[in-house]
Amino acid sequence: MSSVVDAVPPVLVVSSSLNPASRSHLLALAAAEALEGMGAPREVLDLRDWDVPICDGKECYDHPAIGPLTERVAGAAAILVASPVYNYDLNAAVKNLLELTGSAWEAKAVGFLCAAGGQRSYMSPIGFANSLMFDYRCHVIPRYVYATKDDFTAGREPSDELAGRIRQLARAAVDLASALRWMAGRNQEEA
Repeated sequence: MSSVVDAVPPVLVVSSSLNPASRSHLLALAAAEALEGMGAPREVLDLRDWDVPICDGKECYDHPAIGPLTERVAGAAAILVASPVYNYDLNAAVKNLLELTGSAWEAKAVGFLCAAGGQRSYMSPIGFANSLMFDYRCHVIPRYVYATKDDFTAGREPSDELAGRIRQLARAAVDLASALRWMAGRNQEEA
């Protein structure tokens, strides 16, 4: 029986907030730590570290950052998207990333870590998830993390309860990616 490390290529954790004091970035780091604790390979893609053009539908795809970003997305078996919630939706930076890297998301396991100002926008990832499912045949993890400032300690650490939810999402990402990889291998054997 193979281990998690043998069975699952890296999980990509996308930190999409451009705010230096971002709580969603803290969620991304906690997810990476949870994955590390499971022995799962992972990479944090912090969009603050990238010069990413706005998708214009033409010249943007020639930008030097797009090839490396697309390779990271394509090389992951699962993607955990950490995003702030603005106006009842995920932020524009992660939507832009999807538009720029498009088909590299194909058939990935995808989960969400959302940081919001209040409890009322808990459905915020649904539009993005629908696009992933219908346009790129992604497998959206039916569990996601939704957190407000009350879910963090004064030291800006996730509360124990929030940390537990992050670990559950990380485990679900690894499990779903492993199952999808197994199914792909089985389908190839049958072909």
